[in-house]
Amino acid sequence: MCATCGCGDDGATVTIAGEPPVPGHHHDHDHHDHPHSHDGQRETVSLEQRVLAKNDRLAQQNRDWLAHRDIAAFNLTSSPGAGKTTLLERTIGDLRGRTPIAVIEGDQETLLDAERIQATGCRAVQINTGPGCHLDAAMVRTALDALGPEPATLLFIENVGNLVCPAMFDLGERAMVVIISVTEGADKPLKYPHMFAAAKLVLINKVDLLPYVDFDLDVCTANARSVNPRVDVLPVSATTGQGVAFWYQWIDDTVKV
Repeated sequence: MCATCGCGDDGATVTIAGEPPVPGHHHDHDHHDHPHSHDGQRETVSLEQRVLAKNDRLAQQNRDWLAHRDIAAFNLTSSPGAGKTTLLERTIGDLRGRTPIAVIEGDQETLLDAERIQATGCRAVQINTGPGCHLDAAMVRTALDALGPEPATLLFIENVGNLVCPAMFDLGERAMVVIISVTEGADKPLKYPHMFAAAKLVLINKVDLLPYVDFDLDVCTANARSVNPRVDVLPVSATTGQGVAFWYQWIDDTVKV
């Protein structure tokens, strides 16, 4: 049971698409201890602090491991259906040949997204979190060991579709990217401020649908910057390719930093 959100995240498994599962990730987090306190609120806060502190230590280990191999990792977050996997398919296709690319896929169940990525010719590892609603640093380290990305790889981590819990869990990434689609509403940054505050980039996807939906790009951008004044915002269409060149340039600029 995750103290930060109440989800049951035990039993996550890591699978290389098309291959047998790697022995599952087992949580031995400190929050499995149950100190007997009569102050339930204080106990919950203490458990949350311990969970996040341990995750942060593991995330820093991931960050050091990646930096030693010159691997730039990007944590892609969104609500379900915003178009993360479609964006990855296009990105892999367009950047193939420029740099090695690998993907860690996070979902509660199935290998569907990892199989879609594998179909592009890119190596992918699937993390199935079961009832868990986010990836954590320990899961990602297990996936990295299974994936074995070569030096100078561009690594994309597609997080579980959720605009709440992933904001709290550092994975060791170079940057967090939030993807929102124009079908969701321009007020998403105000409703989920912690996620947008943690992001370095907001991609507004499915702009090819703008003529058919009530969505204001300027309002969404202003809302995102009201919670994160320094965040970059780029409109794109993963389906048509509109604006993706700016996304690729942002990746290049971030990798060079």
